Amino acid sequence: MPAIMEAPATLRARKSVMWTREDCRKLEGMGLLPARWELIQGEIISKMGTNRPHSKIAMRIAAWLISVFPTDYVLPTCSIDVAPEDNPTSEPEPDITVLNRSDDQLTQNPMPADIALIVEVSDSTLDHDLGPKAKLYARAGIPEYWVIDVKGHCIHQHRDPSIEGYASLRVVASTDTLSTLAQPSASLSLALIFG
Repeated sequence: MPAIMEAPATLRARKSVMWTREDCRKLEGMGLLPARWELIQGEIISKMGTNRPHSKIAMRIAAWLISVFPTDYVLPTCSIDVAPEDNPTSEPEPDITVLNRSDDQLTQNPMPADIALIVEVSDSTLDHDLGPKAKLYARAGIPEYWVIDVKGHCIHQHRDPSIEGYASLRVVASTDTLSTLAQPSASLSLALIFG
């Protein structure tokens, strides 16, 4: 019977690379990154093209947000800055960012203090959006974060950010309504989004 040889423990351990924003700029300049990507906690994530349900829901939520906020406060698919300790290894690109002021007043990526609400439309990335991204946004102090669950027909509404994560999480069903902290008088019927 042949002997089975095991690799030394140092070779068996999974090696991973912690990428930085600077690394990504170099890789992008060399054409080595996909067309759409984001950097989350040192991991380069390829952002696949969006499918029809994702696009439809993203358009509907953007239209509602633009009806509530000035148009230049609502940014689709824009890189943002996060907490200073996370910024070197993270450059998320939410589906929609709602600012506290006009985009015309910004000269760089929106910083956490510029952001009122972040929205992610999630059909294949729900665990990632509810896990690492939620923690990243909470550490940055972003006051409100919505994850729209395309398949589950609900919105995960995160509020009360802290260094450990969001203290308040509410799952809003497709038959309910919700409002945002930044504009509490405006009520969104989820039937409008999922209908």
